[in-house]
Amino acid sequence: MVSKKWRVAELAFEQQLEILNLTKSFPREELYSLTTQVRRSSRSVCANLSEAYRKKRYPQHFVLKLTDALAENSETETWIEIALSCEYLAMTDVDILRDKNNQIGKLLSYMLSNTNDFLHNP
Repeated sequence: MVSKKWRVAELAFEQQLEILNLTKSFPREELYSLTTQVRRSSRSVCANLSEAYRKKRYPQHFVLKLTDALAENSETETWIEIALSCEYLAMTDVDILRDKNNQIGKLLSYMLSNTNDFLHNP
């Protein structure tokens, strides 16, 4: 994954792996709702970062993909909170996920505020 050159992409990849492993213990009846949704949104953060990395030549497309990644990260946060409220996740696991999710959000916000620092310079 080329975008792993960015710390935010490394964190997003770690987060989606942690979510994958933690959701394996979710109840079967959650498979097509909560389980799938939190996995999909966390993976989408990674996918959008990969797309952003390749669109560095096109500022508007780059910003769009970063914005999508930030939105998916927020969605992931919501699903984590829902899983906690359903008592599918232990508080210690949620604290780790919250911290990583927060870091990802801050880094994406920084990238959006300093877009020119990340754009391709031919």
